[in-house]
Amino acid sequence: MVEVMVEQTDNSAGQRNLRKNRRSMLVIFGISFLSLGGAYLLFYFTQGSGVWGTTNNGEFVDPPVHITDLGLVTEAGAPLGESDQWWLLVNADNLCDAQCEHALLQSRQLHILLNKEASRVSRALVSDGSIAADDYLAPYPKALHLITRPEASRQRLQRGIYIVDPIGNLVFFYPLQDAGKPVLDDLKKLLKLSQIG
Repeated sequence: MVEVMVEQTDNSAGQRNLRKNRRSMLVIFGISFLSLGGAYLLFYFTQGSGVWGTTNNGEFVDPPVHITDLGLVTEAGAPLGESDQWWLLVNADNLCDAQCEHALLQSRQLHILLNKEASRVSRALVSDGSIAADDYLAPYPKALHLITRPEASRQRLQRGIYIVDPIGNLVFFYPLQDAGKPVLDDLKKLLKLSQIG
């Protein structure tokens, strides 16, 4: 009789342990599915609502533009194409006013602030050739003057600053008045993440 009681007690204890283990397993799976399901729903439902902003300060160049589409040439007439450099282009179009001059000064200061990464970046003033770039670039001997060829089929650029990657794609655009810290922050991020140039 005592043996039967011990067996029944063992069976009931074993069943309780089995139920407890099943409950624990269901709780673990439930938490996993809730986490994954919640993350999935959060990602897909908020993706299109603009909640996910970006950390860059500049405006993406959209639609994409390649440097060769701009028809840029140096003063000597050599076309500007892909290089192993990042570029900071100050687009003055046909007028380098006080904002343009300030942007040129800022681009030089940004270049200095890049420290050891400065050798990876080149600077240029872009114009239609009607301005005397020597007057503006004299204090900046490392900056080039790039001229847009009128006969080239090119996309028209806004006045402002552009960051161009080593493959030749225009990446970010900034208005001339935003030539300081916003450009530096984005350029540092790009140089840190880039394996090219």
